Amino acid sequence: MALATAPGPDRRTNRSVVVPQLHFGFLEADLVEDLFFKPPETFASTSDRELLAHGLGATLYTPGTHPELSERLHAASELGVASNVICLEDSIADDEVDFAQRNVVTQLTRATSSGRRLPLLFIRTRTPRHLTLMAQLLGPLLSSICGFVAPKFSAAQAPAWFAALAEASSTGGARLYLMPVLETEAVLHSETRVAELGAIAELCDTNRDRVLAMRVGVTDLCGLLGLRRSPYETVYDIATLRDCLGDITNTFLRAGRRYVVSGGVWEYFAQDERMFRPQLRQSMFGDGGQDLRDSLLEGHLDGLMTEVSRDLANGLLGKTVVHPSHVRTVNALHVVSHEQYVDAQAILASPGGASASTYRNKMNETGPHRSWAEGIETRARVFGVLAEGTSTVRLLAAGVAA
Repeated sequence: MALATAPGPDRRTNRSVVVPQLHFGFLEADLVEDLFFKPPETFASTSDRELLAHGLGATLYTPGTHPELSERLHAASELGVASNVICLEDSIADDEVDFAQRNVVTQLTRATSSGRRLPLLFIRTRTPRHLTLMAQLLGPLLSSICGFVAPKFSAAQAPAWFAALAEASSTGGARLYLMPVLETEAVLHSETRVAELGAIAELCDTNRDRVLAMRVGVTDLCGLLGLRRSPYETVYDIATLRDCLGDITNTFLRAGRRYVVSGGVWEYFAQDERMFRPQLRQSMFGDGGQDLRDSLLEGHLDGLMTEVSRDLANGLLGKTVVHPSHVRTVNALHVVSHEQYVDAQAILASPGGASASTYRNKMNETGPHRSWAEGIETRARVFGVLAEGTSTVRLLAAGVAA
């Protein structure tokens, strides 16, 4: 199932050849046939915006100062990363910006000419002016990235961000996307939140074809309160963050608008002494699955799995991650179950009304459930559908083995 390596830039047009992405492309074809009722489809930077946004999955952040950035990007792709952000903002010190800019240009030149696979690439700049500067420095390399990430996005600065993006797209001769990050005081504070989110949403609606997904900066939002969640907690356990996320989804997921909103970063990856009870039931892993369960617990991935499950329940898709060990876990949890897919197909095929599900355990109502079903169908295209009776645990085990 593995995809072919990617060629370098097309020297005749200065445009990089489009590289298709395929979730779980590291699995052998016979294993894919065994695990999936409907295997994932390929997608690329040129895909329909909605499909592309759904396919981002676990988005890995890498500092722009990394001396082996090119190799890291290739390695990320081989591990199953479909989207990677090169960060020039909070992950590097202020006095490292000049070096990071030069390093990114050098490393991307090397990466795009190597012939090896790359994920979808985004660059996180500090300000709209910084976006313009990076576009000038990248030049022809703009065609090798998918877009930019706009940190601390606000209604006041939104026009400048979109103007800078439009100029960069014109310079690079390619469609570039923006991913705004909601992480400011105006978004967090209850007295300003609703108005600020509403103003941001209206400005994004005006530039909808340029906005790929909304991202939520939970680390910055927690920092504004002097808080930091532990590996045993999710953002939904922090009352202020939970309320803020509720208003964000209420603004950006409503009918007639509906953006993809990504889950916040999970920042834990090292083992330490466990204080609380593990969040993974032993019965899920059955006979012979204890080693997998132990490895997930050692990396605090049970906390990550809990948070991703709650993200999905609240309508958030994809997740920012800071370590490659998180990627396959996050993406596995985004695969659609056979039951979800069968329900979604029945709802989309129904002329109206309500009926019992094929699994005979719930009522499917065409009106209220239709938007949900449409989202499941799109997610199924990029992440696939598990075979009937197959659990996410089997997919996780396959990822570890691979």
